[in-house]
Amino acid sequence: MSDPSENARGCPVAHHGADPARLYGPDLATDPAGVQERLRKEHGSVAPVLLEGDVPAWLVLGYRDIRRVLDNPRQFTRDARIWRDQRDGRVADTSPLVPMLGWRPDCVSQDGEPHRRLRGAVTDGLQAAAGRGIRRHATHFANKEIDAFADTGRADLVSDYAEYLPMLVITRVLGLPEAEGRDLVESCAQVLKGGEDAVTHDSRIQEILGALVVRKRSEPGSDLTTALLAHPARLDEEEVVSHLRLVLIAGHTTTSNLLARVLQLVLTDTARLSGLISGRLNISAVVEEVMWNSPPLAVLPGRFATSDLEIGGHRIQEGDLLVLGLAAGNQDPEIRPDSGVSVQGNQSHLAFSGGPHECPGQNIGQAVIEIAVDVLLHRLRDLRLAVPPDELSSTASTWETRLDRLPVEFST
Repeated sequence: MSDPSENARGCPVAHHGADPARLYGPDLATDPAGVQERLRKEHGSVAPVLLEGDVPAWLVLGYRDIRRVLDNPRQFTRDARIWRDQRDGRVADTSPLVPMLGWRPDCVSQDGEPHRRLRGAVTDGLQAAAGRGIRRHATHFANKEIDAFADTGRADLVSDYAEYLPMLVITRVLGLPEAEGRDLVESCAQVLKGGEDAVTHDSRIQEILGALVVRKRSEPGSDLTTALLAHPARLDEEEVVSHLRLVLIAGHTTTSNLLARVLQLVLTDTARLSGLISGRLNISAVVEEVMWNSPPLAVLPGRFATSDLEIGGHRIQEGDLLVLGLAAGNQDPEIRPDSGVSVQGNQSHLAFSGGPHECPGQNIGQAVIEIAVDVLLHRLRDLRLAVPPDELSSTASTWETRLDRLPVEFST
């Protein structure tokens, strides 16, 4: 029989002293910013929350506290093997949280020397891929996607463009055929969305990537899969598959989301639109603004306390899960009292995480977005929104807030 005191440690009420807010469900889906701001007012820079399955966690909302967590892996590890709720059986292997939070043999799940070894291999592979023509791939697929609707005079730039373009570039980088890339868009979206199908879709991704690794052992090419297999760090097959999965899911979902938000900002502001078309405005300035105001991951999973400690005025226990509110941190009134003030030239946002685990592929994602916007604006004449800006809607899940649609019209 288990120790009652140990069971109490894993209970949400025992963790937090009251019923915490749910970081999933209908309230969050329609008003994620409102939910997080209410939590900030009630609890300060760190708030108790429940994730899917009513799994307890701490949501870090304050910019400085998020930086503390990101910069101190000795106190806040990414290694989920110390996650008490999973270790004690309160998080099943079939939980939709596992694809996002569970331990894997990749650089994101480890710290210290194991992290450096694996991250070095991924960074080298991504740099080589970028050198072989990310912008060329992005230009090719941007034109191909636009060709499908260029004669119609109408499009939804979410479902017809932003959802697929980043995945097509990434699958080219990995060495997957285009058709498999299109099929994987839905699986990546379901992993981020959560729900009962998340684990099934995650398994499907791993199955496709496992077959790719087997194929590339006998048929090497100029791709990331071959580079990881041949790297001096000597990754085993499970490590290679895990890193391909990481690049695929993180690279696609964040770039797709960011691209949709950049296009939304451009098309709801005629000054920005005309500035980009004329060349007076650099697209990187628009991307930077979006990374402050609508980061592609609203909440970053996750870190685990390596000992009992205090943060944001709350006592955190060893093995507790912390998730990081990147969107809330970027809007923290302590570091950004007036959100209307321009952030141009300020790259201290949290959109790409930070510390040892800062996104290694951020330059690739930004390159894809810059090409995607440039090709679109110069291919389509008189591009404009087909609905009033206030009719554009978004839907949030625990980890992200995605634009539902972006209907446009243009001259043919």
